[in-house]
Amino acid sequence: MTAVAMPLEKLDLWLQSRTGAAATNLSMLDGFVTAVVAGPVSMDPPEWICPLLGIEVDAFNHGGTPEFAAISAVAVRHNAIVETLTNAPKTFEPIFVRKPNRDIDAGPWCEGFYAAMKLRLSAWAPLRNLADINHGLLLPILFHCVDDQGRPMLGPPRNGPETEQFRRTAYKDIPPVVEKMRQYWMPSRFKTRP
Repeated sequence: MTAVAMPLEKLDLWLQSRTGAAATNLSMLDGFVTAVVAGPVSMDPPEWICPLLGIEVDAFNHGGTPEFAAISAVAVRHNAIVETLTNAPKTFEPIFVRKPNRDIDAGPWCEGFYAAMKLRLSAWAPLRNLADINHGLLLPILFHCVDDQGRPMLGPPRNGPETEQFRRTAYKDIPPVVEKMRQYWMPSRFKTRP
């Protein structure tokens, strides 16, 4: 797959020119793929790659196309995230975008993560339950997301310096919560079958 994979910089430009894809840039794609890796259920690649890239399942059958090169790039990134979270989780680095002032903008990555969650939202129910202490694992991600009506996922943010400080630094909590989320889902996701 690596040999035919579209380079990430080219993939970013390709995504920006697409319509109907869940990801409109590389950061969103990275968040989406991370949610697939760290989430509650395993899915067949076409089930999540097709909506991610806005392609038809038939694209998997035609090598030499931009779509196939994009599929290959997604597979390479997926495998890299799996490898990192399995063998060196403390080194996991999301692909965040930068604002014009060079500050980190985690919003697109988090939107991509949430787009993948929506594929199997009911499976995420335990972490979406406010009564579950593990719900906090989603907070630094959902903080940057909006619902289908454009409202903040966590409700209107409180005014004050604490909220502004959290807004500037919440992205730092994302790598460790991704690793903890993966550990949270491991027992149910990877049950040994009789």
